[in-house]
Amino acid sequence: MIDLVQLRREPDEIKAALARRGVSSATMDEVIVLDVEHRRLLQEAESLRAEIKDLSRQVGEARRDQDTARAESLTARSRALGDEERAAREATDRVAASLRESLLMIPNVPADDVPEGLDENDNVEIDRWWVGKEEGQPFPEYAPHQRVAHWDVGKELGILDLEAGARLAGSMFPLYRGAGARLLRALGAFALDAHLDDYEEIRPPSFALTETMTSTGHLPKSQDDMYAIPRDDLWAIPTAEVPLTSMHRGEILDESRLPIRLTAQTACFRREAGAAGRDTRGLLRVHEFDKVELFAYCTPEQADAAHADILARAEGLLRSLGLTYRLLRLCTGDLGSSSARTIDLEVFSPGVDRWLEVSSVSWFRDYQARRANVRYRRADGTTALVHTVNGSALAWARIWAALVETYRQSDGTVQLPDVLSPYLGGRTRLTPKVS
Repeated sequence: MIDLVQLRREPDEIKAALARRGVSSATMDEVIVLDVEHRRLLQEAESLRAEIKDLSRQVGEARRDQDTARAESLTARSRALGDEERAAREATDRVAASLRESLLMIPNVPADDVPEGLDENDNVEIDRWWVGKEEGQPFPEYAPHQRVAHWDVGKELGILDLEAGARLAGSMFPLYRGAGARLLRALGAFALDAHLDDYEEIRPPSFALTETMTSTGHLPKSQDDMYAIPRDDLWAIPTAEVPLTSMHRGEILDESRLPIRLTAQTACFRREAGAAGRDTRGLLRVHEFDKVELFAYCTPEQADAAHADILARAEGLLRSLGLTYRLLRLCTGDLGSSSARTIDLEVFSPGVDRWLEVSSVSWFRDYQARRANVRYRRADGTTALVHTVNGSALAWARIWAALVETYRQSDGTVQLPDVLSPYLGGRTRLTPKVS
């Protein structure tokens, strides 16, 4: 959530910043009114409670003085005030609930360097990379045999069975077979090994409580895109960011421990409710996919370095795999609700002739930490909310697609990068399965 104290102190600045994200001034004025009313009611309830406490003291004194009439009069007054105090508390709770509901729907304040824009078409390309760029080679031209879509390559080689996946779970749930399944497993192991120098590997649950999902900002705003299990108050996680953000929920961390860097590979589940009929063929948009996530709790001063490190690691993996990619700075209209700044990495997939997003590296300021109540204690004894940073390194479904298209040979086989050899039993060539 945004900082209410900052909103009270700098209402015009916060309203102007959020206006860049399409939040109206009227919406923020409603939040300000609720905040003022909540504080007024809270003060009224506390004042009544103090008066009741004082009356209780006076009743005790009257009884000690055997002044029965005065004691009864004060007791009657105390009971009347008690009714008023309970009503004030109930009103306070109602307004507090309304205020929280409103705050949960307000997006994060965007960083100053986030470009203006309405949607993904206004994102700004920062850079792009391809094999040989440093040596002056031009952007790659892809041969006809590389222009075959991954769903056709997968079917030819017997390593991707979309029909079977649909029979088992419905459309957009892929099923990988044989070498295709092993390639998916290899990619995860390859990435996790690359991050273990500085990141602790975590294997979190694949399901999360509503409170956990709310901490990252996925709820309530994006609930239509999530898979819910109402009976158990659980949600299938859309990303490992969800459990990692709440690992230290409600704790106060010592500043000397920061940054705390974590990595996890999990299955990720997304209904993609708003994407029906769009980019749904093959692995372009699926309801379940594996992803390695990088995450950091840090101080505000460490946030830029943490963001840069995750971005560099995601780029490093793509370069190791020899995949052409580009970096995009997301505009205000395409920025995730919880994010203050996001850099997307997209690989070029020649078979579908498209750039495919495979990572989003985001800085959230203290927006998520305020929801999860994760703080740190400074050397001087004061406490503050941590900042959170996370990014994918990487999401594998689209990487899988880009690999089999990019490395398809003229004979129909796929020659994968040598860096994957240790994770594929020494074999890097995918050939048709012999019946």
